[in-house]
Amino acid sequence: MHLDLSELSQLAPIFRELFKGYHISRRDPELYSQLSNFQDQYRALFKALGFELVCDTRGFYYFVPENAAAQVNKTAQRLALFTFILVEHLADQGRDPVAVLDGGSIARDELPSMLEKYRDLFIQAEVQTHEELEEKIMRRMTQLGFAGEEPGIYRFLPPMHRFLDVCLSVQQDRDLAASLHSVLPLPTPVLIDEDSDEKLLQTDDPLDLSEFTESQESEEDALARAIAEEQELDA
Repeated sequence: MHLDLSELSQLAPIFRELFKGYHISRRDPELYSQLSNFQDQYRALFKALGFELVCDTRGFYYFVPENAAAQVNKTAQRLALFTFILVEHLADQGRDPVAVLDGGSIARDELPSMLEKYRDLFIQAEVQTHEELEEKIMRRMTQLGFAGEEPGIYRFLPPMHRFLDVCLSVQQDRDLAASLHSVLPLPTPVLIDEDSDEKLLQTDDPLDLSEFTESQESEEDALARAIAEEQELDA
């Protein structure tokens, strides 16, 4: 495929955000529109870089490295655990978890009671105080594009469906999705520490949100190399 780099006017900011693990959704109108209009071109360029550009039909883009690990990393396990807890918390209150996770919100003042009620689970994820809950979970959710912070609330964005999918994938019965609208609680996730802190949660559909910035190649060098390779192929 011939790539006209002049068309990819948002290449640098798109690559920068995806490279660090951010999920681009309609909340980022300029970047999202550019990806939607030139999806094939961006996918081809990023493939040369070693990344798979994924477009979820629910309205968001993200990177999956070709050598993605078979397990989630510590950030992803914490966010997945929080999603399990949040689903049960909402169901206990008679609120629809799917509606809340799909564009709804929770109040910040709900977090302390959630921490206290599920303290044993949070401790497994090394979250023991309200400050750690805000820092290690809520702030990471906003940094990676899963939620947005507004006055007094956190509003969930379409990429949250990735964690909801993980929640559903670990159920024995795939029809459990329907029970999210019932009063039945979800089975509590168990974090398993085998030999390493990194082995805390395993699923059939793992979510890899590893820090791409730890790659041996910087984002600027990687982008320059990919463009040079594409130009050599077109020459």
